[in-house]
Amino acid sequence: MTRKKGASRGASTQGSGPKKPGTAHRPRRLNATGHLIDSGLMSKYLNAVVENGGAYTLHRFDIGRTVGDFSTVEFSVTAPTREKLDLILGNLVSLGCHTLDDASAVLKPSEKDGTVPDDFYSTTNYRTVVRAAGEEIEVEEQRMDGCIVVADGRAVCTKLRDVRSGDRVICGHDGVDVFPPFKEREAQDFVFMASDVSSEKRVEIIVSGIARMMRAVRKRGGRIIAVPGPVVVHTGGGEHLGRILRTGYISAVLSGNALAVHDIERALYGTSLGVHLDTGIPVVEGHRNHMRAINAVRRCGSIARAVEEGVLTRGVMYECVKNRVPYALAGSIRDDGPMPDTMMDLIEAQEAYARLLKGAEAVLMLGSMLHSIGVGNMVPAWVQTVCVDINPAVVTKLSDRGSAQAVGVVTDVGLFLRLLADELSA
Repeated sequence: MTRKKGASRGASTQGSGPKKPGTAHRPRRLNATGHLIDSGLMSKYLNAVVENGGAYTLHRFDIGRTVGDFSTVEFSVTAPTREKLDLILGNLVSLGCHTLDDASAVLKPSEKDGTVPDDFYSTTNYRTVVRAAGEEIEVEEQRMDGCIVVADGRAVCTKLRDVRSGDRVICGHDGVDVFPPFKEREAQDFVFMASDVSSEKRVEIIVSGIARMMRAVRKRGGRIIAVPGPVVVHTGGGEHLGRILRTGYISAVLSGNALAVHDIERALYGTSLGVHLDTGIPVVEGHRNHMRAINAVRRCGSIARAVEEGVLTRGVMYECVKNRVPYALAGSIRDDGPMPDTMMDLIEAQEAYARLLKGAEAVLMLGSMLHSIGVGNMVPAWVQTVCVDINPAVVTKLSDRGSAQAVGVVTDVGLFLRLLADELSA
């Protein structure tokens, strides 16, 4: 990360929370580089110190000379107890601060399968580099809420359940550098929506920008993942998502049992939740149709077999099968049926999602809060993420759970998919 000298260098400045005599530990020195002021990061750094009972001393604060220049800060932190200092440093490292010492990461062995030492380092979805065995190692398979296992010169982000007894796990914050992505003012792919939630912009303009991004990803051989919810079918967007699947832009579909059920109900009977989608009028005994759809597919044995036997001849799931787009359907306790393809084992479903997300460069989250948040937890922060929902709170929930890169489009999902299919076809 390039550092640029700024226009203002201040003398050392002290600030603190409640002063306590006899600070228990030596000061720890850190620095950070980026758009620290307009992004609010500088305030977050100092709040992380003060709110946890620590004290800080600013040694250097260089402000960027131009709009595109980064700012740089260097400061030290003290705390009355080792526990508070560790808490402060952990928060600062997750925000992108780097400790200015050459300490290597502390590695401790797991004592039991599926467990780690209490002071294990909990990962973010940001790019992470660790210092171990005298080398700087980039962490692989980055995702949030994991730990880091080091072996054979590699550092791998690992889910707790996958840790094995004897695995060496990074503990504490020493030797860990985190690099949050900075949102450039001249961002190329997402300049069409500068705010996190777009509710007052023409949908056509937003869709045009998303289509440009998708073309760029496909041109360089990248993968785009769709995460649709059943509202795609209810709003009439299923046929348009099918059109997009036929264009080859979508590399995988991640969803739940409900999408498949209502998509196939629509394909077989023209209804969704018993309401005819062409007229908007409930049909007689239409409440049975989703169960009839499940029954028809279960009789065939799978969705693919239903396509092969000519039972299923249109819809999102049909297009997935015909165009060889892999899909994973994760089940839940509320599911009817379920469809024979739905994975009711939670761990099996998580693993299937993770496999299909490998190498993803972009994710389209389409009216599915549950699965969008789940996928958001699995992808690193550099994956371009677009969340389309009529409810702006969905994007807020994504951000609150760590998916700060998610950009929201507040609109009807069916309308969005029709416009996007038209744009990509053109």
